[in-house]
Amino acid sequence: MIRRSGNVMMIVLGTAFALSAADFPVREYGAKGDGTTKDTVALQAAIDACGKAGGGRVVLADGTFLSAPIRLRSGVELHLDRTAKLLASPDIEDFQDWPDLKHVVNENLPRGRSASFIFAEEADNIAITGGGTIDCNGECHIKEKEGDKWTGWKYVRKLPKQESLPRVLFFAGCKDVVLKDVTMVNQPAGWSYWIHDCDRVQIRDLKILANVRYPNNDGIHINCSRDVTVSDCIIETGDDSIIVRANSRSLHEDRPCERVVVANCVLRSWSCGIRLGWTNDGVIRDCSFSNIVMHDTTTGIGITLPKKKDAPGWTDFGREDTLIEGITFSDIRMSGIYGRPISASIAPEEMGTRVKAIRDILFRNVHATGLELPYLSGRSDCPLRNFTFSGCSFRKVPEEALPEDWKHHGPAVGNRRPELGFVIQHAEGFRFENTEFDTP
Repeated sequence: MIRRSGNVMMIVLGTAFALSAADFPVREYGAKGDGTTKDTVALQAAIDACGKAGGGRVVLADGTFLSAPIRLRSGVELHLDRTAKLLASPDIEDFQDWPDLKHVVNENLPRGRSASFIFAEEADNIAITGGGTIDCNGECHIKEKEGDKWTGWKYVRKLPKQESLPRVLFFAGCKDVVLKDVTMVNQPAGWSYWIHDCDRVQIRDLKILANVRYPNNDGIHINCSRDVTVSDCIIETGDDSIIVRANSRSLHEDRPCERVVVANCVLRSWSCGIRLGWTNDGVIRDCSFSNIVMHDTTTGIGITLPKKKDAPGWTDFGREDTLIEGITFSDIRMSGIYGRPISASIAPEEMGTRVKAIRDILFRNVHATGLELPYLSGRSDCPLRNFTFSGCSFRKVPEEALPEDWKHHGPAVGNRRPELGFVIQHAEGFRFENTEFDTP
């Protein structure tokens, strides 16, 4: 009878829509919001109830909600009101690997762990919105280096890398994701946002304000994902600000990273502003980066395929031949670059670095000022191919022109080779149109 009646069907649909738009205030599930009581049980209960009801908004407002890790469900929008702060637990014991994983193989993940503060696996139509703050409580997991002879970053992890928090937000195998208008602060030595094998992801109006003197607190890490847009974000990190990779080793099948668009962002990083690829990643293609301003950064744009390390416990490597193609960088301005404005390199084959090609890369209207000039080095068996520079300029300045000692500016101490000047080797089909290189 319901199926035959258009009027009744309209009523049912209307009811379903009302349910999907319902609010689930976490205080109604027992949350205190006083910043000292752990509200984990209340938050998770509200999320589970929201998901079971068909979706809606889990609302945090008027308080600081201390919590151990939480897991989002399909249809759930975690809404952090501008009056709300979601505060991560200071206790590392709270951050255990997620049980019964379906989409990823835990031991093949970078650092061999799935632990995270906010997690979702194979969830559809999920979001984090609202103008509030995610405070990662990073100072609880970091300590200052001893003495005055340190280089690189000023702080180190309290625990070994494999035991520390590997990432803050981790979404795996999700579809139709929105991350909008949220501020994340005080990240530990762990990635801020990791988007892993997800489809149709919109990231906009985020502020990611990490301490640049902390190591390994990457900003937005997009891996093996498709149809991702990042726009109007302000990102400050000690490690790479925006990363695009295709490491499928933790997945059940190889997946490309493609159709990623990044626009209208301001970046500050004591490592790379934008980084593509890593050791034995797979396919990264058809991506665009435009209208971006970088400042106080070690490397502006990095397309680096390093060697496969034999160090015990090293887990961040893929299982494929890397192919990076069809990438555009346009209308990008960099100032205060402590290393290279652009670095593209491939480690030797005997070091275990697998690669098919890095090709068809366009740099248009890219202007940079810093301590070094671009470094572009392929490999004898795999030259960089078809790079085009159009309307670009690169100006090298003396060390005294920048305020920070480069030995204390993240990886600059290990990466700098000022004696090399502009390097281009093992390269084919390069074009330079109205492009200038200026040295002091």
